[in-house]
Amino acid sequence: MDSEKNDPEGTRRARGRPRGWEDNTAQNTVKALDRGMEVLEYLSRHPGMTLSALAGDLDQSPATVYRVLVTLEGRRLVEFDPAEQLWHIGSQAFVIGARFLRRTSLVERARPVLRRLMEETGETANLGMVRDASVLFVSQVETHENIRAFFPPGTLSPLHSSGIGKALLAEMAEERLARLLDRPLERFTPHTLAEPGALRVDLAAIRARGYSIDAEEKNLGMRCIAAAVFDASGEAVAGISVSGPSIRMGPDTETETGRAVMRAARELTEAVGGVTRRS
Repeated sequence: MDSEKNDPEGTRRARGRPRGWEDNTAQNTVKALDRGMEVLEYLSRHPGMTLSALAGDLDQSPATVYRVLVTLEGRRLVEFDPAEQLWHIGSQAFVIGARFLRRTSLVERARPVLRRLMEETGETANLGMVRDASVLFVSQVETHENIRAFFPPGTLSPLHSSGIGKALLAEMAEERLARLLDRPLERFTPHTLAEPGALRVDLAAIRARGYSIDAEEKNLGMRCIAAAVFDASGEAVAGISVSGPSIRMGPDTETETGRAVMRAARELTEAVGGVTRRS
């Protein structure tokens, strides 16, 4: 029997949201929880902070922020280093993030692709997605070499100075791209493309050849080659890359590595039912 059909209108229970869930006014938010999430998110981006620095950056009283931190610490979402008197993101935050990754088919399907790419190129293989004006690295298979690139899941890197970031920028609609470039672009090394005009020239070259090259644009001595991964609508939703030291990933290996990365990106695109734009 369908009990919901037999319930009077006034006694039905919403299964996921109550009536009026579209209302985002203060009456439907928990201020203390919202403040706690603000502290947690800020600390995740700025690890190793003192109480006074964290309170100052968030424009909150130290007493308020301390109560929030102690509450989060009880859930292992943050951790306190008594020797350094610093607060850090906690282990439970990783556990929750890992649960999210497990339900993301893109990440699951990327693992064998990344492993094969690492074995083929001998360099660390990465998977990243756009988050605001940055690349969020969500998966990685490290090379066995002693000197190697390392971007643990959760690492953020500016779009304009990373291989994956530029591969995704090259596939963006003009309106969205213009918004992202209409802001100061930080220069990390002498090779960073921090002028929108120079970056646009590079993005055009990326579109033409199908893969991007980060030539020591974020870190001196490190290079990266990346290609975009597409969804069923042909939109670039992620990027795959290999990264490593310039002594092993010099210009003489770019074409061969670029082809390997493009093959991996096409393989993952097909695995998630996407439509690739590259032949």
